[in-house]
Amino acid sequence: MLWYTWVFLVIALIAAVLGFGGVYAAAATIAKICFVIFLVMFLVSLLAGRRSAL
Repeated sequence: MLWYTWVFLVIALIAAVLGFGGVYAAAATIAKICFVIFLVMFLVSLLAGRRSAL
């Protein structure tokens, strides 16, 4: 999941440099959404791992 965040971030940066406003905005939004999903999944797995140890 984090890999997709980096891919869309790079696409957004390249599109921003080349001046493609719509592509930049879409790729940046997808990168943000992927990153938030990654963080939520990380926190859930962290808490689940901690519970099984108790």
